[in-house]
Amino acid sequence: MTSYSCCLILLLFTWNTAAYGPNQRAQKKGDIILGGLFPIHFGVAAKDQDLKSRPESVECIRYNFRGFRWLQAMIFAIEEINSSPTLLPNMTLGYRIFDTCNTVSKALEATLSFVAQNKIDSLNLDEFCNCSEHIPSTIAVVGATGSGISTAVANLLGLFYIPQVSYASSSRLLSNKNQFKSFLRTIPNDEHQATAMADIIEYFRWNWVGTIAADDDYGRPGIEKFREEAEERDICIDFSELISQYSDEEEIQQVVEVIQNSTARVIVVFSSGPDLEPLIKEIVRRNITGKIWLASEAWASSSLIAMPEFFRVIGSTIGFALKAGQIPGFREFLQKVHPKKSTNNGFAKEFWEETFNCYLPDGSKNSPASTSFHKGHEEGLGAGNGTSAFRPQCTGDENITSVETPYLDYTHLRISYNVYLAVYSIAHALQDIYTCTPGKGLFTNGSCADIKKVEAWQVLKHLRHLNFTNNMGEQVDFDEFGDLVGNYSIINWHLSPEDGSVVFEEVGHYNVYAKKGERLFINENKILWGGFSKEVPFSNCSRDCLPGTRKGIIEGEPTCCFECVDCPDGEYSDETDASACDKCPEDYWSNENHTSCIPKQIEFLAWTEPFGIALTLFAVLGIFLTSFVLGVFTKFRNTPIVKATNRELSYLLLFSLLCCFSSSLFFIGEPQNWTCRLRQPAFGISFVLCISCILVKTNRVLLVFEAKIPTSLHRKWWGLNLQFLLVFLCTFVQIVICVIWLYTAPPSSYRNHELEDEIIFITCHEGSLMALGFLIGYTCLLAAICFFFAFKSRKLPENFNEAKFITFSMLIFFIVWISFIPAYASTYGKFVSAVEVIAILAASFGLLACIFFNKVYIILFKPSRNTIEEVRCSTAAHAFKVAARATLRRSNVSRKRSNSLGGSTGSTPSSSISSKSNHEDPFPLPACAERQRQQQRGCKQKVSFGSGTVTLSLSFEEPQKNAMANRNAKRRNSLEAQNSDDSLMRHRALLPLQ
Repeated sequence: MTSYSCCLILLLFTWNTAAYGPNQRAQKKGDIILGGLFPIHFGVAAKDQDLKSRPESVECIRYNFRGFRWLQAMIFAIEEINSSPTLLPNMTLGYRIFDTCNTVSKALEATLSFVAQNKIDSLNLDEFCNCSEHIPSTIAVVGATGSGISTAVANLLGLFYIPQVSYASSSRLLSNKNQFKSFLRTIPNDEHQATAMADIIEYFRWNWVGTIAADDDYGRPGIEKFREEAEERDICIDFSELISQYSDEEEIQQVVEVIQNSTARVIVVFSSGPDLEPLIKEIVRRNITGKIWLASEAWASSSLIAMPEFFRVIGSTIGFALKAGQIPGFREFLQKVHPKKSTNNGFAKEFWEETFNCYLPDGSKNSPASTSFHKGHEEGLGAGNGTSAFRPQCTGDENITSVETPYLDYTHLRISYNVYLAVYSIAHALQDIYTCTPGKGLFTNGSCADIKKVEAWQVLKHLRHLNFTNNMGEQVDFDEFGDLVGNYSIINWHLSPEDGSVVFEEVGHYNVYAKKGERLFINENKILWGGFSKEVPFSNCSRDCLPGTRKGIIEGEPTCCFECVDCPDGEYSDETDASACDKCPEDYWSNENHTSCIPKQIEFLAWTEPFGIALTLFAVLGIFLTSFVLGVFTKFRNTPIVKATNRELSYLLLFSLLCCFSSSLFFIGEPQNWTCRLRQPAFGISFVLCISCILVKTNRVLLVFEAKIPTSLHRKWWGLNLQFLLVFLCTFVQIVICVIWLYTAPPSSYRNHELEDEIIFITCHEGSLMALGFLIGYTCLLAAICFFFAFKSRKLPENFNEAKFITFSMLIFFIVWISFIPAYASTYGKFVSAVEVIAILAASFGLLACIFFNKVYIILFKPSRNTIEEVRCSTAAHAFKVAARATLRRSNVSRKRSNSLGGSTGSTPSSSISSKSNHEDPFPLPACAERQRQQQRGCKQKVSFGSGTVTLSLSFEEPQKNAMANRNAKRRNSLEAQNSDDSLMRHRALLPLQ
């Protein structure tokens, strides 16, 4: 059975070899063999197979010079690799190249040759068969050209996992790895071309196009992909038509009518030249001009379409071509071809004969009698050979450079470079196998393949993981679909001024390797629209919207047909035909025309604005006046007025007012985190310190005057140390509130964008309004207590207590801060700080004016009232007034008791105070008149009450006498009041307090 299989395979291989004789292949031995499939001929001769005899292989006709150049590119690449010291050293690559004749049948014949040889090697029949000149298995195949041929070949090679690397098949269907397992290619598939077309339309800002596609597997998938890309870019398609070279005249007429009536000027065509030719001819006949044709690679350089007589219609064509590559040394290699030198290339002989229109001896066409064969070749020769039925014999000395053929057209090596790249891709896959380190391989457990016994499927595995840099410095790696992402050249049709022919000017390129948005490059200076114009044609449904506007959808119309709508406030568009307005950044606002964003106006209570300057001046004025008062009190610190106002507490009170005025300055200027955290505590603590001083000073005098007997305990209790302690305790409570506030919810600078769209208000976020309420509430609580004591002490001597002024200052304080609350809640922005500054200044000026201005006036302008006699006279008058009131109350009580008992009217007590009952209205106690005389003679006062009159007699010595004389003079003061013991004791107790 084994011998039978061996013989069967050998017969198959022998038959296949017979079909491809020595002159129908290019073959060279090597350690590793690569296969090749190239269209050396355009087709095969039509022959009726009646099957009356054994069928013979069909004959290939119409020599393809470009196909032979592609074959030469493969041989050149293999020889270059073999001579390389770094790529596959000590290894030699061989090749077996066959002609597909641009048909599926011939391509499959060649493919069977590759498969048969691989099967012989896989059966290991060397022990049964004595095979001479054994050729190793083909581990990879380069080819084929057309997508249809590659599809058939890929189905066969995929059964045996023999890698196939195509250089010209671009069908999307070949990316299906479930069906074509071993197919790879070095040409981009049609999806990339469709994407590039959409990018070009987007680049020129066109959005209104028509599409035409060939009704086959090339046109339909390509235009479908374009529609997907166009939809993503908001490109609208006005019409979409299918064409074919087999379409009848009526169908062509209908398509032309659609093109003629359409307002779209750009037409995207995914078709081959033969399919498009009938349509172009009809358009030329109707002379439909002004259209822009976007051509796919299949017809962008087609000689059927790029004709001078068609140029007036399709002169604005922009098309795609495969990106040309550079193959150093390839030009010289092409020129060295010679039948005698190219012994391994069986196609060189026929190439020589077709190039020079001669025949070589001992060839298949070496006899002039073979006229029928030569006639078949004379039809449509690519090089324009002569039509003689007989060819002369070739001398072998012909100069290849003297003949113009497509073979030597190496100016744009597109397919040739793809062949070159395909060979190098296989070589680098073999190099990866050659340099593989055990444990790091691609196979099971990291194992590596043996380069000397490498199999096709192992090469396929490495091709799928290939990654190398080609000779042009570009990265080469196949994607998951076996496609090698490549680039396109963008060409524009020009009319040659020399001979009037159509030339293809390269005006840009499309780099698939680049990131999205940077793939397309177009040099607009090279583009000629219609062959002469530099102005980009317009192909939009609606006119462009100017910057500052956006496109608005019109109901019932495609999205590309729109109206222009102004951008709303806060949004802008800085480009023409914007689909949407962009929102300005948070700190910016749109300008008047909505074409850009400008920084928002930043507002805060600045030092430089008039309002800020005014508040600053008032704060500085308050600081100056307070300092002035402090200076006056310091200079006149030993005068009775200063002493009577509790000198030390007055100093502290003035210091607190300085702090109050100074704290208002923290509210001016751009808020910073540190100023926000400092200003409220500074304001709160300063005011509490101020109110505490007033409270302690007022309450001290009140308690002393109201006390029955101001003993030494009272004087000790109300000493300076305790007074300062009480001030500290009251202030310490406010400090604790501020510390808790700063720890739990510290204020911070805040940029408020919500109040007004165009303005950023920089304010202080207080952190906790409750904490601010506690701070102000505690201050107001102390002020209320102070107001209570001030009101209660309103009848005390003027020199001891400024009751009415303190009461008035507290009223001002309450009015200010009660008004502050609604004002603070209703204002925003910089006015919040301004309201608080005004409140602080108003309250501070009220306290300063009411408490100190009167005393400063007396000290500076009424020095006669700043004497100890004035103070003592007032004190004594108040003391005896209180005593008289007490005596009258007691007298009235005694009289009421006597009346109730029926006795006689009680007599008045015996004393030096005379009282007579009357019903006159009381009158105020007058001040001591004629102070100079009273200093020598004393002072007599008459005090009137509702039930009687009390006469007071006081005498004082000069203040300049010594202390002992002064005390004796005080004791000699006579007072006519029998029941004034308590009041006299209070008076004596108050004198040392002066």
